[in-house]
This record gives sequence, C-alpha cells and structure tokens, in this order.
Amino acid sequence: MKRAAMIIAPEKFRDEELFEPKEILEKAGISVTVASTGLSPARGVKGGTITPQARITELKADDYDAVIFVGGGGASIYWDNPVAHALAGDAVKKGKLLAAICIAPVTLARAGVLTGRRATVWPSEAEQLSAAGAHYTAQPVVKDGNIITGSGPNAAAEFGEEIKKALLVP
Repeated sequence: MKRAAMIIAPEKFRDEELFEPKEILEKAGISVTVASTGLSPARGVKGGTITPQARITELKADDYDAVIFVGGGGASIYWDNPVAHALAGDAVKKGKLLAAICIAPVTLARAGVLTGRRATVWPSEAEQLSAAGAHYTAQPVVKDGNIITGSGPNAAAEFGEEIKKALLVP
C-alpha cells in the first residue's frame, strides 16, 4: 500500500487543500498520515478540524511514498523551518513524490528543491519562487519530475488527482 504524509499548520490550514486531496488519495487505497507541529486538534480557516497523527519532527521520507505540504495562511510557519526543509530535501534525494499547494510551495523554494524547476504557487507569492530560482507558471497544477505544486483551494481536487496519478501509475 502506498503511503502519503500531509503536513498542515496547527491553525489556518486551508480546509479544501487538506480534505479534498486526502479523500481522493484514501479512496484510491493510499494510506494518509496527517502531521503538524503537535498532536492537538488543528483548525482550518473555514472551521474544519482534524487531529494530526504525527509531529513533523517524527516524519522520515523513507516511510512515505509522498510528502505533501498543505497551504492556507498558517502554512507560512514552515517557510523557514529547518525540519520542513530537511524533509523536503530528503524526499527529493530519495526519489519520493514531493507536493505543495497554495503558499506552501514557498517552503519548497526556500528548502532549495525548486531551483530550475517549473512550479506554481498562490499568486501573491510568485516572486518568492522566482527569487529561489524556480520557473513560476500561473497554472493551477504543475508537475516537474517528482515535484507537484498547486496554486490554491480551487486547484485542490486537481492537485489530489495529480498526486494519485503519480503514485499509482508506473
């Protein structure tokens, strides 16, 4: 069984960007672990709640087929987080699927894994991707190698489908 880790902020994650891809992946038989900075119930910007099953500090890329950073305003807590950067870098080094949506691709950019790659992000943060050497494209979802980025909540379902396809199609 394929395994995915979805990393959320403890507050102000974007509900659609967690719940829509999570449902798509689980319906496809992919096991999803939700992780955050702690194990207390996390609250989305639209009021959705979920209790994380793991702390980001406990995640290892080796244990998952995909590492996914969920967006929403709270996701900025990971932009300069060394644990998030190390996890993203390790996922890329080990050939795992790495994904991020909304403002979360900034975490990947600052981790140095988007340099020279095509990527998308919430439009207000496009300059941050470019500054880190990524090739920003204003598309809803972009796949470049083993990295998938999504632009925001309106792209959440397409983002989830692209992750599912990447995990299940050889």
